[in-house]
Amino acid sequence: MNQFKDMLAPPPVTLPDDPAAAAVADAPDDVPALAVKARRYPESPLIWAVLAEHALSTASTDSASDVDAITAYALARTGYHRGLDRLRGNGWKGFGPVPHSHEPNRGVLRAIAALARAARLIGEDNEYDRCRALLSDCDPESVATLLDD
Repeated sequence: MNQFKDMLAPPPVTLPDDPAAAAVADAPDDVPALAVKARRYPESPLIWAVLAEHALSTASTDSASDVDAITAYALARTGYHRGLDRLRGNGWKGFGPVPHSHEPNRGVLRAIAALARAARLIGEDNEYDRCRALLSDCDPESVATLLDD
């Protein structure tokens, strides 16, 4: 079978290292320490995604309050916007591949997935669908890796 390359498609985006990657790696489960690092690296989609994932794990329990769910959503939305800023700042035009296999891209993809999950948690099904579609457009394989569908 012949494989045809779409010559009009943009090249895959490969982001530079996330400024907070080392801070997250040092204490991935220490939420208070991550919050301090988020103040130091507010432009990092990765740190917001990790904070959102922690908030989602709390907000997903039966005893979760509306505050927990909204906190998860707000953290995820921040990571999502920081991720879009980072992508655009590195040549992304709003579409095209963002491979999950490239480690520095994972913070952005995790932020998109966290927003999808948080949106679903608060009943924003249309936003869940948009985020899921964006994640699939960026890297179809990342949907299975990052969303628990």
